[in-house]
Amino acid sequence: RMPDAVPAADRRQRASAAFSLSFLSLAFSVTAFSSSYWCEGTRKVAKPFCTGQSKGNHCIHFNSPDANNSNAVQYIWETGDDKFVDQKFHAGIWYSCEEIINEDGEKCRSFISLTPAAGRGVLWLSIVAELLYIILLLTGAILMSVEMCYYSSVIDGLKINAFSAVATVLAGLLGMVAHMMYTTVFQMTVNLGPEDWRPHTWDYGWSYCLAWASFACCMAAAVTTINKYTKTILEFKHKRKTLERSLKIKYKFPAH
Repeated sequence: RMPDAVPAADRRQRASAAFSLSFLSLAFSVTAFSSSYWCEGTRKVAKPFCTGQSKGNHCIHFNSPDANNSNAVQYIWETGDDKFVDQKFHAGIWYSCEEIINEDGEKCRSFISLTPAAGRGVLWLSIVAELLYIILLLTGAILMSVEMCYYSSVIDGLKINAFSAVATVLAGLLGMVAHMMYTTVFQMTVNLGPEDWRPHTWDYGWSYCLAWASFACCMAAAVTTINKYTKTILEFKHKRKTLERSLKIKYKFPAH
């Protein structure tokens, strides 16, 4: 029974590696899906007029001490780019947030409402694909954990292994499509979105990187699971051939 112990331990090790990668992928995807840092950047906005005790370079100052006096001649010395200030923003699948100039905090609005009508359908498809991606990842992780904990027979383990491999591969394909669709929609919104939202400069944020890291972990888990399934099948075939060979020798040269 000793020769069987090593392959069994090896299979268990590969199963735990696949489960760890799948669980990591699930954690990354849920974090990315619920956050609003897929894209970050700045917008150029006109400086507001300074009010009350406002100081600094983020508002326009008046020469006149009495700003409410309509008869007073007000001179604005700022010219060119000095009239504008960079306003930071970050956007995700669900909403986009912008900092409030000269105040603490942010104001957020639904990203779906910012998306042009032509791209709204693609965004909804992206959201559905992301949700299915998470559901399939969860299904794959549950199947892998069942396979690790429940070992009634190798055949049952192989069946569970096959289902978890299919679920993880499908999850990876859906994840890739969902991320690419969101990228397309965001770029369309940058070019055709509302004037009061269009960014001056932007780049992908940490959530976007986390989403692709989740995809990479998912595909690594799928490869590990398929590799485990294939290796187990090959082990069975090898044992079967060895058994057949030994039986042929036994019946060809029967013991006296």
